[in-house]
Amino acid sequence: MLRDDRTSGEGPGTGESPLLLERLHRSLARWNTRRLRPEHPTRRWREDLEEDLQMRTLEGEWIEVERAAIAPLARDVPRRAPEFVRWFEALRLEGPGQFDPLFDWIAEQAPLDALRSFMEQELAGEAGFDDLVALTQLKMPARPKLELARNYWDEMGRGRPEATHGGLLDRLGAALQIESAGEHAVWEALALSNLLLGLAANRRYAWHAVGALGAVELTAPDRAERVDRGLKRLGLGGKERLYFAMHATLDREHSAAWNAEVLAPLVEEDPSRAPFLAEGALLRLRAGARCYRRYRSELRAP
Repeated sequence: MLRDDRTSGEGPGTGESPLLLERLHRSLARWNTRRLRPEHPTRRWREDLEEDLQMRTLEGEWIEVERAAIAPLARDVPRRAPEFVRWFEALRLEGPGQFDPLFDWIAEQAPLDALRSFMEQELAGEAGFDDLVALTQLKMPARPKLELARNYWDEMGRGRPEATHGGLLDRLGAALQIESAGEHAVWEALALSNLLLGLAANRRYAWHAVGALGAVELTAPDRAERVDRGLKRLGLGGKERLYFAMHATLDREHSAAWNAEVLAPLVEEDPSRAPFLAEGALLRLRAGARCYRRYRSELRAP
């Protein structure tokens, strides 16, 4: 059983040791790979269901501990749509992990080996925004669902295989000669992926998933711009850098549309959703902040 640690926003979010957290998140990462991978029917389906129950329980316990740690920050968020959207947009400047010094260092000073190590961790924590949107949109109200569909279509390169966002990220990984991103992943990077998948794959966290994905769109452009500058400084070409160069601008449009067409209508329809949307955003930002602190420690960055 995971223990609750609500005393600090700086810690891992549970009272467990980093070693136990690493074991937990490596187990969840392996299970997430299995549960989402298309498969043939097997005779082991009962055993798989038993494993699913065990892992879903661990996943739920961990997410609930994470929720308890940030609940005070989300409890009193505005319940009217205009005020809520303003609160949400302020997270770009005031949210956990924003403008972490890691990214200025990447833009201006990081050597190639350090940037390659950073990207290895980022790839390990990449849950696939397209799949997360696809899972989250299930049975959503029509207006938010249409915006999720537009976002998904952009993620899929508007039907062009060479322009899918996942493919662009894979191209950058190949240019940096990253072959096995998960092998050396720190637990914080795996936890970020496990969090986003856990929210999107469980309908009891549907509003949390919407908030978390909205936070990604809101905060990614500032980081993407700095990573793109670092890649350019180290000699990578425009094609290899396209993933970050594009997200430095496109996600600003995505964020504005997400706030107007997803968040605002959901809160207008049911104000009780606001705290859960806020929790999702804060969970995502807090998990990102954990990663950046760990990355700085591993890379000996300022």
